[in-house]
Amino acid sequence: MADVFAAEADLDKASVVEEATGVTSEVVEETNERAGDNNRTQMLMASITIFILAVFIGFEIITKVPPTLHTPLMSGSNAISGITVVGAILVTARENDWQFVAMLAVVFAMVNVVGGFLVTHRMLAMFKPKSKKTQTQE
Repeated sequence: MADVFAAEADLDKASVVEEATGVTSEVVEETNERAGDNNRTQMLMASITIFILAVFIGFEIITKVPPTLHTPLMSGSNAISGITVVGAILVTARENDWQFVAMLAVVFAMVNVVGGFLVTHRMLAMFKPKSKKTQTQE
């Protein structure tokens, strides 16, 4: 008879523990969700801050570049845009939701690369000596 009462007491304890564990796990899940939302918000704010600072610093640097340094810097930016093209093509090759954005990145990066090479070619043409035909015509 004592064994029956002990088994019933164990069942009562087990149900109380299950209820407490269920409540505890719900509280932990809610806390983790809040922490995840807070972490995402902090990451978004940090990313926006870095972007804004990069815009200001980039503008200040670009406005201070003398024309003689334009060609080497343009070549460097073309190399960076070439890397962007390769990365965007790799993202476009995957089947995901970002294919349209990756395709836009390919188009814009290619426009930047081609425009950069055209400007660089024009700048280098300014430093070439004039031919004899143009000198005699003047």
